[in-house]
Amino acid sequence: MAEMVTDTGPAPRNGGWRPFGRRNGPREEPAVALPLQIGAWLAFVVLLLPVVIVVLAGLNSGDHLTWPPEGLSLRWIFAFFEASEFLDAYVFSLWLAVVVMVISTTLGTMAAIFLTRMTFPGRNLLRAYFLSPLILPGIVLGLALYVFYVSSGIGLSRTLPGLIIGHVLVTAPYVIGTVSAALFNFDIALEEAARSLGAGPFTAFRKVTLPIIGPGVAAGAIFAFIVSFGQFDVSLFLSTPNYTPLPIALYISLRYTFEPTAAAAGIFAIALVVISMLLTSRLINIRRFAGIKFS
Repeated sequence: MAEMVTDTGPAPRNGGWRPFGRRNGPREEPAVALPLQIGAWLAFVVLLLPVVIVVLAGLNSGDHLTWPPEGLSLRWIFAFFEASEFLDAYVFSLWLAVVVMVISTTLGTMAAIFLTRMTFPGRNLLRAYFLSPLILPGIVLGLALYVFYVSSGIGLSRTLPGLIIGHVLVTAPYVIGTVSAALFNFDIALEEAARSLGAGPFTAFRKVTLPIIGPGVAAGAIFAFIVSFGQFDVSLFLSTPNYTPLPIALYISLRYTFEPTAAAAGIFAIALVVISMLLTSRLINIRRFAGIKFS
């Protein structure tokens, strides 16, 4: 009897055995239900609509901040560069966000490594404590810090170091979350192998661990930068008289004047956030990072 031969595709190049049922080619993405697609588009519109309104209001050709705009003009864009209160606040917010990003990324990465690799009673409670600023309303956290600074007499009330500390408390949890997600999938045997070959702890971390968890660190750093740049609640209680962040400058301006210059300043703030997100998408494989599973 003739032997039946079934063609199951090309054999592996190394002549090895191929597991039964494995498919060649890219994996097919599951279809998304129509109601979920509609909900996603509605959420996208709701999130994007305020941005569009701010941009059009900043390009208004009228003398006041009105909607719909009377016309389109770059008049208030040039007025932004001539308004020292907005330009100085923008530069200071940019500097503050960079400083906070560096501090939060360093402290958040160390905290994530400690919480992920160390096992001790109360670890989950300590993790919840570190991530609690994500749950607390910003106005409550800002007020609590201000009361603590004033009542303790440590001299941080309405000072630049006190403002930086407040921003770090708000932004560090983002770094802890993203770096912890990357570390949950990290094989500690790789670092142990480097240590066994003579590498020191810092060298093993810098050459083995950091390149692998780099997407999580970079994502946390970008989140910290964006959150610090647009932080209003904490800055409202902790900002100094000589150093005013951009959100506070916009708030003060809209209290007494109703010119489109504030909306024009918002356009530059939005542009900075968009550039940061585009840079993140270029430096980080979002699809690979989003596929990290917790264990």
